[in-house]
Amino acid sequence: MIHTVQQGETLSQIARDYRIPLSNIVSANPSINPNILYIGQSIVIPGFPDPNSLPYQIEVSINNRRLRLFKNGLLQKEYPIAVGRMLFNTPVGDFIIINKAPNPGGPFGTMWMSLSKEHYGIHGTNDPSSIGKAVSHGCIRMNNKDVEELARIIPIGTHVSIRP
Repeated sequence: MIHTVQQGETLSQIARDYRIPLSNIVSANPSINPNILYIGQSIVIPGFPDPNSLPYQIEVSINNRRLRLFKNGLLQKEYPIAVGRMLFNTPVGDFIIINKAPNPGGPFGTMWMSLSKEHYGIHGTNDPSSIGKAVSHGCIRMNNKDVEELARIIPIGTHVSIRP
């Protein structure tokens, strides 16, 4: 998997975002200077498939509060979601699913799927009335049955595009 460096990113933050030891990223990128990154630089992230090799992609529309699942470019399913509230915006950008955790407890419902951005994920909810609203701390909330279905379908490494 290749990560493209964005403005303000450090190698340490990239390692935290992907939950990979910094030493593993440095080892996978022997030609880079870990202290000097530039916007647009390609960083190899070991242990994840190339998202372009996977048939599934997810598109999230923050404004429409919808998550759309595509397979080979064709819309398969659309789900209602909740997104971040004021001061806790849902991050905009391109990410991948880096892990799945069933029954994470608390407000995260019956499934948690981490995004390649530290502290953010797609998860269920213990408050189904929140779906369709801007109420989260930036995560993408789904109905429990929906997030369970999505987690069964998509593999680790699935591309997630989040747009306004």
